[in-house]
Amino acid sequence: MNDLTKGSVFGTIVKFSLPYFAAYFLQTFYGLADLFITGQFCGADTITAVAGGSQLMHFVTVVIVGLAVGTTVMIAHEVGRSSSNKTHEHAQINKIIGNTVTVFAAAAAAMTAVLLFSARGIVGIMQTPPEAKAGMLTYITICFAGIPFITAYNVIAAVFRGLGDSRTPMYFVGIACILNIGLDYLLIGGLSMGAEGAAFATVTAQTVSVILSLIWIHYNNRHAVQAAADPNGAVEEIQSDVSKQDRGIRVTKADIKPDRDIIMGFVRIGLPIAFQDGFIQVSFLVITAIANSRGVEIAAAVGIVEKMITFLFLVPSSMLSTISSVGAQAVGAELYGRARKVLFTGMAIACSVGMVFAVSFQFISEEVLSAFTSDADVISFGSQYIRAYIIDCVLASIHFCFSGYFSCIGMSVWSFIHNAVSIVCVRIPGAYMASKLFPDNLFPMGLAAPMGSLLSAVICVCVYIYIQSHTVYGGDDRSE
Repeated sequence: MNDLTKGSVFGTIVKFSLPYFAAYFLQTFYGLADLFITGQFCGADTITAVAGGSQLMHFVTVVIVGLAVGTTVMIAHEVGRSSSNKTHEHAQINKIIGNTVTVFAAAAAAMTAVLLFSARGIVGIMQTPPEAKAGMLTYITICFAGIPFITAYNVIAAVFRGLGDSRTPMYFVGIACILNIGLDYLLIGGLSMGAEGAAFATVTAQTVSVILSLIWIHYNNRHAVQAAADPNGAVEEIQSDVSKQDRGIRVTKADIKPDRDIIMGFVRIGLPIAFQDGFIQVSFLVITAIANSRGVEIAAAVGIVEKMITFLFLVPSSMLSTISSVGAQAVGAELYGRARKVLFTGMAIACSVGMVFAVSFQFISEEVLSAFTSDADVISFGSQYIRAYIIDCVLASIHFCFSGYFSCIGMSVWSFIHNAVSIVCVRIPGAYMASKLFPDNLFPMGLAAPMGSLLSAVICVCVYIYIQSHTVYGGDDRSE
């Protein structure tokens, strides 16, 4: 297990967040690569189908990841307690992991069945242009069938991150990303399979990622057990090396048996995050539906920009998860002052990077969009949209980081509340009104997202002040 409760806060955040960022970058790159390669070989109809379909799959993924935050935080709390109490047992971690497997296996099965049954209706709800309907239905049907593998990967990654290891998930998603790109060129470019090829490439890559990670875990645990069982100490050196990766976790059948307190614990933390991320994606989907009703060029422009924004939001998203994991270990060790430092250090990093993006895209938006399509109308509309939307990279960094902090102290319900309020009051109605008042310009529609984030940031600051004044989390670190 990696102890994140000691050393420089800035150094710990950078060391933990960079592998997480890389893994998230590569995972997001699945959809971006699909869209980029589709744009090289297909027309606006297929671009729209893949953009809308990958956005739906991103929605599914972020809900799974959000719920898995509960597992990450609970495990991190236990690791933090171990750092301050060397006699602390790992049995509770085993139970958390076992119950996570039970709940997510059931959830994945139910989600797959419901979404496959609803696929055709979802395409209709999305107001998909007639030219893109068939391609989008094929894309999401194939991807929905791969949900068990998406779930398995993200659960495994959540466990590792709770244990303080953000590197191992990065390795496997990296392999999957390379495979995904290769398959895209083969299936979309070589075999002209269009949206169907993009979907098959994505699901195959995710399946390989899960299989490789399970093989690695089995191999790692087997060698750790052999090292521990050597009566002569001949493999002491091997044991030392393996222990750096082995987490001392041995999940048994008893650990898989549902435990009400554990399940309620990670649901209490993870479910609000899942709803929060789900609501954000719903707002994206509603905005996409609004754009789809305005014609295929605007639909393609918004689809490309939404995918680009997802990519550019990797920094605040990575920082949210970093603050959740690093901060949770600090909270478990009763280092409440350190948890606050984690929050504000992470926020400073995310906002600084967001500012660079916000300024740069005022000048390079058309050049970046031209990499995805040669359609002049799509480039023009997309440039208008992203110049306004990109401001959200700064404002969203604030409330993303606060959401990470609320999660690490077990108050993630506030993450859901501030996002729900901003979506219902600003994001969706703002985008709709802008589409009606400015039918030939996407810049006003792009402002809806940053305005919503501004409201979220104000709510977060107010909640944070209350928490510091009225709860134990406003106290000092425990005495060493």
